[in-house]
Amino acid sequence: MTRFASYDGTQLAFRTRGTGRPLVCLPGGPGLSPDYLGDLGGLAGSRQLVMLEVRGTGASAIPADPASYRCDAMVGDVEALRAHLGLERIDLLGHSAAANLAALYAASYPDRLDHLVLLTPGLRALGLEPTDEEFLAATERRSDEPWYPAAREAILAAVAGTDTTENMRTYLPFYYGRWDDAAQAHAVMEFEGRVPEVEAGYYADGAFDPPATRAALAGLGVPVLVYAGEVDLAPTPEAAAQAAGLFPRGELTVQPGGGHFPWLDDPALFSAAITGFLG
Repeated sequence: MTRFASYDGTQLAFRTRGTGRPLVCLPGGPGLSPDYLGDLGGLAGSRQLVMLEVRGTGASAIPADPASYRCDAMVGDVEALRAHLGLERIDLLGHSAAANLAALYAASYPDRLDHLVLLTPGLRALGLEPTDEEFLAATERRSDEPWYPAAREAILAAVAGTDTTENMRTYLPFYYGRWDDAAQAHAVMEFEGRVPEVEAGYYADGAFDPPATRAALAGLGVPVLVYAGEVDLAPTPEAAAQAAGLFPRGELTVQPGGGHFPWLDDPALFSAAITGFLG
C-alpha cells in the first residue's frame, strides 16, 4: 500500500498487483474498494495494475470538504496519482461508475493518456444513460433464467422508487453472466463494500456537463476501448456502441455471455482482449 497527497492535500492510497507496464485502474460503485476487481481475470500477469482507493474508501483519507467526492473533483486525484507515479502518460481503465471519472480525466488531460479503457461503463458523463423503458427492455434478455421472475419484480420496484436493501439483493443476478457460487460470493463483496458518503457525493449536482465533455473528447487522439458484456444492463451493448462512436479512435468489444463483471465470466478471454488492445 502506498500513499500520496492529492491536489487538496488529502492523503490517498493505491495498491499494485503484477508486473509490467502500469495500468491505472479506477474502481466503480461509486465508493468501492478495488478488492472486487481482483486481478482482473489474470490481467496482472502481463501488466502492473495500479489500483486507486478513491478518497473516503479503504486506506485513503476522508477529505475535509465532502464536496470533493463529486466525480469531476476526483479528476484531480487521478492526475495527482499520475504525477506521483512519475509517468508522462498513462494507460487508464475505469470500471462501471468510474468510467465517468476516466472520461472526465480524458477530457481534461488528453495529453496525459496513452490508452483509455471504459469497462462496462457508466455513461452519465457522456449523456448516454438509458431510459427506464430501455433498461427494462434489456432485462428481458435474461427471461430464461430461473431467478428471472423474482429479479424482474425487484427491478420493477426499483424503477418505481421502492428500492430496499433486500430488493437490491434480489435483482443482483442481472449483473452477472452466470449466477453461480463465484458470482454470489462476488456480489456480497460488491454490494456490501460501498461507502455511502462517496456514493452520495459522486453524482452531486454539477458533476457532469455531457455536451462539453463530448465536445472535448471529439478531439481525443488516443485509442479508446469500450468493453461491454453481452447480457449487461448498464450499459447494454447498444449503448456501449454509441459511446465508442463518440471517440475518433474508439472501438467496441462485446464479450459473449458477459455481464457487468466480465472478467469473472471468462477470465482468459477478457484478459487477452484487454492485453491485445493495450499492446
